[in-house]
Amino acid sequence: MKCALIIPAWEPEEIFPTKTAASQINYWQPLGTLWVAAALQQAGHEVEFFNGAFLSHTEILQAVTRFAPGFIGLYSTTFGWPKAKKTARNLKIIFPDVFITVGGPYPIALQEHCLEDCKWIDAAVYGEGEITVVAMVAELAAGKTLDGVRGVAFKSGENISKNPPQPLITELDTLPFPARELLGAADSYIPAPATYRRKPVAVVMTSRGCNRHCIYCFQIDKSRKSGIRYRSIENVLTEIELCLDQGYREIKFIDETLAADYDRAMQLAQEIKTRGLDFTWFASACVNQVDKPLLQAFKEAGCWAMLMGAESGVQKNLNTLRKGITLSQIRKAVRDAQEVGIKVFTPFLFGIPGETFKEGLETIKFACELNPDVANFHSLTPFPGTELYDNLEEYGTVSGDLAEYTYQGAAFVPHSMTREEIIELRKIAFRKFYSRPKFLVRRLAGMSSLNDLRVAVTGMRSLFWLWAGQGIFKRNVPRL
Repeated sequence: MKCALIIPAWEPEEIFPTKTAASQINYWQPLGTLWVAAALQQAGHEVEFFNGAFLSHTEILQAVTRFAPGFIGLYSTTFGWPKAKKTARNLKIIFPDVFITVGGPYPIALQEHCLEDCKWIDAAVYGEGEITVVAMVAELAAGKTLDGVRGVAFKSGENISKNPPQPLITELDTLPFPARELLGAADSYIPAPATYRRKPVAVVMTSRGCNRHCIYCFQIDKSRKSGIRYRSIENVLTEIELCLDQGYREIKFIDETLAADYDRAMQLAQEIKTRGLDFTWFASACVNQVDKPLLQAFKEAGCWAMLMGAESGVQKNLNTLRKGITLSQIRKAVRDAQEVGIKVFTPFLFGIPGETFKEGLETIKFACELNPDVANFHSLTPFPGTELYDNLEEYGTVSGDLAEYTYQGAAFVPHSMTREEIIELRKIAFRKFYSRPKFLVRRLAGMSSLNDLRVAVTGMRSLFWLWAGQGIFKRNVPRL
């Protein structure tokens, strides 16, 4: 069967503030969609991928019309749900009999709601898609119903049926590698300007799941009973070597934390070094899971930067988030990484339940004292499927506008703060952190390439608007 997998069209200015988008814009390889595509190809189906990051809504409709699929899979985040509905509606006008399903974080969390909210969508996948989607297409191709397909909610006449969940995939090595050949120009998929060294950049995930309980984190396994499911080191290395053969020169590991299993993380780094694999890489790790020997091994294997979640400079608020870390652990991890020569990126959050404006100022002071190489300051967002979303009345108030469900908007406001205070804290934080002479001198001293110069130029433009602009976090959000 011909299968079209689609990410609806979007514009960077709809997510990132218009005046600072140049220093924040990024286009990630959609790994989940590419894994589903590979599974469908393995099952013998013809697959095409249409990415709305690079195609307009009209261009997607035209391209899908030429392909004439029998099955369409739409990907949707919370922010992207209105666009997914619009895309489904227009596709149904063109192909009245085509079967349209939706997957992604928003449908996984709110599957029945999605089907009730959009009459043009036939089904929603509410778990990992590789097994479920292949089973769906097999049943549809045979003219059967979806009654026996686990992990799917679907329309049956005027009713909505929800089948039992699909068990989480434990043997990850059995999955085919993501179908990156469907991406087109690999150079188009780049992270934010300051977060890569070489192009093109491949995205790789060596594990799935998380065993932590942060209240803002979306996980398919909400109970965390399955913990973290790991791919074998050999399987990961085979994919890395394939990426290098395909021309990729940098890899961004997007595991929730690459260091959850210390010995495995050390083995991966040592194997990369032993095999002499030439690529730079970026990863994330929890601050209480790394030490200097591991970070040194990462550095020697080509790691140039790591994201370490700091979130707050107030221990009370870290406890509220259920981070399971301390301020001293944050300080030590950042210091150890920088001492071995790894750049550190630390995100911080404002709008934590119970947080006050004064405590937000303490977080800004902590960020400046911590002195990571890059810091970002987000507003806490209650994505559906998270502990925060499930207990909104206890924690605060929430916007009904899905366009606010990005880290740039202030969709959630705790009882202890106002929306205006969250916006003001973000403004103060960016100004103070990036205007420090210590930061500016380090940034200038560290420039060694044309890309470093481009990053500096876009960063200075953003800094100018942070000081000069009104409505600096305003985005260009179209009304559908």
